[in-house]
Amino acid sequence: MQIVRTLNLLNYFGRSTLRGDLLGGLTAAIVSLPMALTFGVASGAGAEAGIFGAILVGLFAAVFGGTPTLISEPTGPMTVVMATVVTTLIAANPEKGLAMAFTVVMMAGVFQIIFGTLKLGRYITQMPYSVISGFMSGIGLILIIIQLAPFTGSAAPPGGVVGTLTDLPAILGRINPVEFFLGVLTLAILLFTPKRFTRLIPPHLIALVAVSLVSVWFFSGNAIQRIGEISIGLPTIVLPEFTAAETTIMIIDAMVLGMLGCIDSMLTSVIADNLTRTEHKSDKELIGQGIGNIMSGLFGGLPGAGATMGTVVNIQGGAKSAFSGVFRVAFLLIAVFGASGLIEQIPLAVLAGIAIRVGMNILDWSFIKRSHRISLQSTGVMFAVMSLTVFVDLIVAVGVGVFIANIITIDKLSRSQEKNIKAISDMDDATPLTRDEKELLQAAKGQVLMVYLSGPMIFGVAKALSREHAQIAEHKAFIIDLSDVSMLDDTISLAIENAIKEAVELDKAVFLVVTSDVTREKLARLQIDELIGTDHITASRTIALQKATASLSS
Repeated sequence: MQIVRTLNLLNYFGRSTLRGDLLGGLTAAIVSLPMALTFGVASGAGAEAGIFGAILVGLFAAVFGGTPTLISEPTGPMTVVMATVVTTLIAANPEKGLAMAFTVVMMAGVFQIIFGTLKLGRYITQMPYSVISGFMSGIGLILIIIQLAPFTGSAAPPGGVVGTLTDLPAILGRINPVEFFLGVLTLAILLFTPKRFTRLIPPHLIALVAVSLVSVWFFSGNAIQRIGEISIGLPTIVLPEFTAAETTIMIIDAMVLGMLGCIDSMLTSVIADNLTRTEHKSDKELIGQGIGNIMSGLFGGLPGAGATMGTVVNIQGGAKSAFSGVFRVAFLLIAVFGASGLIEQIPLAVLAGIAIRVGMNILDWSFIKRSHRISLQSTGVMFAVMSLTVFVDLIVAVGVGVFIANIITIDKLSRSQEKNIKAISDMDDATPLTRDEKELLQAAKGQVLMVYLSGPMIFGVAKALSREHAQIAEHKAFIIDLSDVSMLDDTISLAIENAIKEAVELDKAVFLVVTSDVTREKLARLQIDELIGTDHITASRTIALQKATASLSS
């Protein structure tokens, strides 16, 4: 029974899933190997870091995560951030910079566990699509730009994107023809290999093996930058390193890395749900990703997240349970330990070609191609976020993008909701009243002002409500009708309080129509009942009109 319970923890693995999990894991491992090597080199931490990241994040996220078929490994977006972290920390502290970078990975994992524990999983991806699109496209551009130097056979200049673009004329002036040819050949294979072949073997593996063989057979006498010797063995523990001067930077980098990993994983989990007709557990997945990244950073591996390509091929291979991720790790270990000598011969230009293709795939082409058909505001937000991501900072890009997009959304919603605030005093207005209520209002002969609100009332419409204050002085009784309000935020509650206070100061009879218990409690906390008296608060618009009409003769 204990064994059964243990297997159930791994998402109901059984004989019926064995074949599919094995095939899915094998296929995912074939896809993972070239990507792990590519991202390891691109990050600046080395090919070993990419391999350890693919193994450790993949294993622990599969065992502890909440999406059975999700494949977790280093991804393009995570690698871009990690490359910045590695470069910054090594420049600030050459001796301990790399250890500090892996500490950032561990800290990112801790943040992810906190997000999962606080049950924030479902909120992680709730940001405007224009922001996500611009952010991901910016990351794609960064990945392409920083690979231009190794793609052409040059040494990467310092300064990341800006440094590469500044040094671009010099980079183009010192192109190594052989390495440039290998890079172009890699891209050509990735772009033009017929689908009937790529269905059987991932194009990244085809390019990696084929072009590496070409480099060995035909260009062995040329000076080509290769991966070189890699120490594939049991990983050594990288103890956390902190310095007081860099702690704040490390925490911020860890938050960015952790949040990006959450977004990446949650989006991929949704894709997995659509393919498998299941529903993942967001918070459990975040905790699993956090554990995976802590273990990866502890043993010198890259940070990882749910990877779309690996997840899709895993599911297409027949995977049903988390054991597919465990099998993928086993296949990776066999491949890496058995072929470490061959891996050393892979040219860096080949990995640069693969990375450039990944960057091209990250770009949100569907949005970019249709940007002229989408609203100018959304397009502006998307390209602004993309530019800020590339040239300024990832945090600034997301922060500014979310702020602007939310302001635009609030403005649109407020304009729409302003129409749901109606000041009614006679029968010339389009009124949502019953026949009896219309007769009561007509009998008041314009001396009763009723302000009718409906739908969700957010702070953006407070100004529209305030505009109705001017009419209060022209009437003897004032009714605020909230019977059709579905949600009332604090700002509108305070605006209602101000309107009631103004009416009371003008010695007007004030009545309130409230049907929602939540709204009634919110207004009670503002002591509205003490301002107008509990007998002036009713759940019936008809009764409120009757009382208002009766107050005219008193």
